[in-house]
Amino acid sequence: MNTFDEAYFDAGINRIGTNCAKWDEMRRETGDPDMIPMWVADMDFPSPPAVQQALAGAAAQGTWGYTHPCDEDFEALCGYWARRHQTVFDPEDALLSPCVVTSLRISVRALTAEGDGLLINPPIYGPFFASIKESGRRVVESPLVQDEDGRWNLNFAEMEEKLASGEAKAVLFCSPHNPCGRVWTKEELSALAALCSKYHAPLICDEIHADFVYAPAVHHSILTVPGADSAVMLCAASKTFNIAGLQQSAVVCRDAEVRGKIGKEMIACGAVSGNIFALAATRAAYRDCDAWLDGLLTYLRGNRETAAEHAAQRWPKVRVTPLDATYLMWLDCRALGLGQEELMNRILQAHVKVNDGLFFGERGRGFIRLNIGCPRAQLREALKRLDAVLG
Repeated sequence: MNTFDEAYFDAGINRIGTNCAKWDEMRRETGDPDMIPMWVADMDFPSPPAVQQALAGAAAQGTWGYTHPCDEDFEALCGYWARRHQTVFDPEDALLSPCVVTSLRISVRALTAEGDGLLINPPIYGPFFASIKESGRRVVESPLVQDEDGRWNLNFAEMEEKLASGEAKAVLFCSPHNPCGRVWTKEELSALAALCSKYHAPLICDEIHADFVYAPAVHHSILTVPGADSAVMLCAASKTFNIAGLQQSAVVCRDAEVRGKIGKEMIACGAVSGNIFALAATRAAYRDCDAWLDGLLTYLRGNRETAAEHAAQRWPKVRVTPLDATYLMWLDCRALGLGQEELMNRILQAHVKVNDGLFFGERGRGFIRLNIGCPRAQLREALKRLDAVLG
């Protein structure tokens, strides 16, 4: 029996030579074999043993023809969300798609018309912008507002103004928020749902980071909020269990009409899920990996504390955004007085790769995103190297 303690996660896994984006692509692009990757949102830990066993079982079949999701796939999804997030929905409320970014694009195309404005809250995950622009829609921004404690909040008055005027016809929302690490309260989500209901605006909510929430914060799915009966929730096991390369996610909506539009667009785009390995891995993750996940969350909490303490002691001009959720720290480097290009170049010269704040929109200028989902020794070495730039 595996013990998913600190030593287990300290061991990590060597990913070099697996053609992974995080390590191998980074080294090809930078030509630097000493570079530490603290960027793209996947983790340097092995996937849970139950997932590995499920994949080995699928590989042992000896044939991998066309495969369709079965009742067990939807039951595993429903059981997981009920157990981990007290969010209850029926199997028929869910559709499977290759990934959350695909689901974002499909939902935008299914629920809005060309030329429509879609409201987002930057700084926000880059594909939110792309999902809108590349679908022939318009980006309508209502930026998050940072308070004196460094936390980011919604500007409800501005959001209502843009919905009421018709400038925005729908809302793309991120919960928990990436990159700001914000967990939204039930009251905030209720206010958002009320606005969307009042102005008949579709609400599409990306909840891919729902599993990475640190107590006392609690994730509330949009599906649990009164008045959000037609809301669309996007989720996946990909980030949580390190299986993003297998390509599977879910779209959940209780409104049959809305769900039907999304399903029709999925078929039109050919974005149908049936990857035999993804199905096997996701079933196992949702059914059999709670102990692994509990151990992971404990370890990531320790990483969060390690990084925050280091920043407080060594980086007096850098403001660390309070991290309610995710393993992605949002660092405000504006007080360093460096231009964004110079900031990023200096970090690369320190042999560390992080995410450029501009990936999250113009509101990310002066910021970087740091991935702490790695063994603590790797984290400490990266923090030490960053002292030369951020200290």
